[in-house]
Amino acid sequence: MTKVAASAAAAVADITSGSSLAVGGFGLCGIPDALIDALAARAITDLEVISNNCGTDAHGLGILLADKRIRRITASYVGENSEFARQYLAGELEVELTPQGTLAEKLRAGGAGIPAFFTPAGVGSPVADGGLPWRYAADGSVAVASPAKEVRTFGGAWGERRYVLEESLTADFALVHARIGDTEGNLVFEKSARNFNPLAAMAGRVCIAQVEYLVPAGDLDPARIHLPGVFVDRVVHTGPQRKHIEKRTVAEEPST
Repeated sequence: MTKVAASAAAAVADITSGSSLAVGGFGLCGIPDALIDALAARAITDLEVISNNCGTDAHGLGILLADKRIRRITASYVGENSEFARQYLAGELEVELTPQGTLAEKLRAGGAGIPAFFTPAGVGSPVADGGLPWRYAADGSVAVASPAKEVRTFGGAWGERRYVLEESLTADFALVHARIGDTEGNLVFEKSARNFNPLAAMAGRVCIAQVEYLVPAGDLDPARIHLPGVFVDRVVHTGPQRKHIEKRTVAEEPST
């Protein structure tokens, strides 16, 4: 059976309400925008999303968020999305903020079949001790807080140090963007657009990849492949991605 889907809509057709999604991208760099747009065109809701952030108000996952399609987000920061912040503070959205490196490793470990790992990141803070607001109540009080996590001390070359136990992450589906893909799902990412895409792809039980350029199997140099096709279930050719600027900064014209 071919891994190539006829369209973005066909590729995401079996994603249902309540599904969990691991979504690649960082800000607006390397986001699977065509797949997100295809999801937005369908009447599905109560999605649980794992992603570094949630796009912006008008692009990427921000489209699903603005339409109240997302119930819960595991992310490392709010970013340039004012609606993300508003929904979180208003108690309309459950958010698990996670240190960025920890989030990356939780996805990688999930894809590698590792159930949990110890890390020093977050020790001595509410990340390990618990109490981070996951969901606020309408009156601004904390309705759901993060639980405390196991902390252990290990020795090593730098002496004894405390580490917190973090559980890995997996999702029903992964949505990722790649520069080049072949018909067997082998993917090549473009520079910084690589970011969370390989990690999200590994963590999804079903991985759907949109690619700007699709080539026949065997055309890619094996040494250039960033993610092998064993992790990818569907490929859809979307053409060159339109690049959006997350935060435009310009300099004043120097006086003459």
